[in-house]
Amino acid sequence: MQLLEDNLASNGGTLSSTVPRETVEAMMDDLPLIVARRGSEIVGFLMTSNLSRNANIPVVKAMLFAYQGRENAYIYGPICVSQSTRGQGLAKKMFNALKDKLKGREGILFIRNDNAPSIKAHQSMGMKSVAEFTYNDADYTVFSFIG
Repeated sequence: MQLLEDNLASNGGTLSSTVPRETVEAMMDDLPLIVARRGSEIVGFLMTSNLSRNANIPVVKAMLFAYQGRENAYIYGPICVSQSTRGQGLAKKMFNALKDKLKGREGILFIRNDNAPSIKAHQSMGMKSVAEFTYNDADYTVFSFIG
């Protein structure tokens, strides 16, 4: 939860919204949550959820209006890597672990268009742009991939 909070836009990071602890716990019951550790420190996470789980979050609702995904699709994200481990391929390792767990299913996600490092990282993992939307005066791209 601390890594998530540290990386919210309101704290100088690039994550668009927080996820309450209760929601994270419920998400873990639905689909995998990938966690990366260095010793006892959590240095990265990749959350996933069913489309309906977070559909009430306004920015997610806007994404789903722009692109609903295939039957049995799920929401990828948020993903976060600690400042100390960025640029070391951790996001790709977590992504590959997720694809192994959810083979054949479509993951969809959104990224703010002004977050060039995240867009570049996700494109390098093979994700494709499938739609765009605007929410709260910010432009976003929806990406998709098949596990």
